[in-house]
Amino acid sequence: MKHFLFASALIAVLASCTTAFTTDETSIKSINTKRPKLVVGIVVDQMRYDYLTRFENKYQKGGFMRLISEGFNCKNNHFNYIPTYTGPGHASVYTGATPKHHGVIANYWYNKFEKQTVYCAGDDTVTPVGTSHKAGKMSPHRMKTTSFADENRLFTQMRGKTIGISVKDRGSILPAGHTANAAYWFHGKDEGNWITSSFYMNELPDWVKQFNTKKSVSKYLTTWDTLYDIDTYTESGPDLNDFEGPFEGKETATFPYDLAALKSENDGYDILKSTAFGNSLVTDFAIEALRQEQLGQDNHTDVLAVSYSSTDYVGHQFGVNSKEIQDTYLRLDKDLERLLNALDKTVGAGNYTVFLTADHGAVNVPAYLKSVNIPAGYLDNDRTKADFVKFLTTTYGTADLVENVSNNQIFLDRTKLKTLKLDLADVQQTIVNEIINYDNVYKAYSATTMSTTFFGDGIELLLQNGFNQKRSGDVLIMHDPAFISYSRTGSTHGSGLNYDTHVPLVFYGAGINKGGTIKRTNIVDIAPTISALLGISFPNGATGVPLSEVLE
Repeated sequence: MKHFLFASALIAVLASCTTAFTTDETSIKSINTKRPKLVVGIVVDQMRYDYLTRFENKYQKGGFMRLISEGFNCKNNHFNYIPTYTGPGHASVYTGATPKHHGVIANYWYNKFEKQTVYCAGDDTVTPVGTSHKAGKMSPHRMKTTSFADENRLFTQMRGKTIGISVKDRGSILPAGHTANAAYWFHGKDEGNWITSSFYMNELPDWVKQFNTKKSVSKYLTTWDTLYDIDTYTESGPDLNDFEGPFEGKETATFPYDLAALKSENDGYDILKSTAFGNSLVTDFAIEALRQEQLGQDNHTDVLAVSYSSTDYVGHQFGVNSKEIQDTYLRLDKDLERLLNALDKTVGAGNYTVFLTADHGAVNVPAYLKSVNIPAGYLDNDRTKADFVKFLTTTYGTADLVENVSNNQIFLDRTKLKTLKLDLADVQQTIVNEIINYDNVYKAYSATTMSTTFFGDGIELLLQNGFNQKRSGDVLIMHDPAFISYSRTGSTHGSGLNYDTHVPLVFYGAGINKGGTIKRTNIVDIAPTISALLGISFPNGATGVPLSEVLE
């Protein structure tokens, strides 16, 4: 009888296990079917968080406001490293890692081993496709880790497509990752074409050739005037002021702009990059890619990485408080609406997931800040160089110890140090002790300190997250808030301060909760969140964490 009862109990347990296994399997199938058919990553270059709120009353319902009202808004999203540049920004969004791990430490940086400055996407081993210009010699080979797009390609046995699109090469190449089917960027000058490199293909697809042949870019060589009555642009400063840089051939940085007339003096078709129409051109091409590449049309998730870079060009030239930047965002709002409508029609509402963020923010024009009594200014690099050379000569008998100064980093000549029998760590720290005394230097640290000391918070943590032991310099410098090395007109970026680190992060669509949070999130959390949504491996160097409150 005991044996019978035991056998009966065992059968019951096995039955329950079978039921549980079946339930789990069903649940897994259910999760699989909920994977979005397409993930669209949108990076808006140089978009400060307050562009969402400052222009909110002027946005329509179908663009930014649709994403926010129907999606999940992370209102306290920041970059957690220095420097805040375009290359590192795009790499970090898609890899979930900081420059410490993915290795893209700047747009350009000094390579200590090659003894030359290198570009984050430059690659002399590939050939241009769609042009004969060196602008096509690009690839992601300097990015050391995978993107979530790479992991999705691996997960789907390369069946899921990845396509990157931007007017900037690095804005399309780094997000698309190492395994992308294609990355396209805009080559202006006298060509005005979308191009790529042999890293991806040997010849442009027919649809891209046709797009270029149509020269649809030419329709944007028109007059750029404000979308709405300029008198209603009360969220930005006066149109005529001392803080903006005009186009060549135009005396003032004021509306309207006759782009056809200004084209010849402003690098041909490249002038479109510095106007709101550059974003419209990206939207046109992205919608065409969506259709022609049949993205989101099967059960293997595809990735479309779109970077709107004209916002950065406009910000650099006119500044963050300009009428030009406001008009650019109001027009981008309409372009986003066009893209979302195309996704609804082509992929189907509920079948795709979107995230929108930025690669960095920007400082308000220091000259303007000074005019309203906010501490700000411009660095006197000539004086700093003279003082530093004098210090090196007095201390070490030569100024040749320094091999390069770039990206607020000092690179020492290791061979020279050995010849003079100088200790590397001692020289680094001696330079730190000197540099910290200079005007407008806020922080300075040695590479030895970055490598041997753990910082848990503050600017020091951001510097450490941006420090790559193999690629970064011997001394890292950070300047006072709102003190920059730049022209006296227009905005720039690169620091670890809030105006550069605080950027939008909005998730929308399949698998995304509705709501928002003011809890701090980091830019490196995006890739793990999308990876968790897709049920794929995290990018191999990711240090961010999935945002559980974002996901259904």
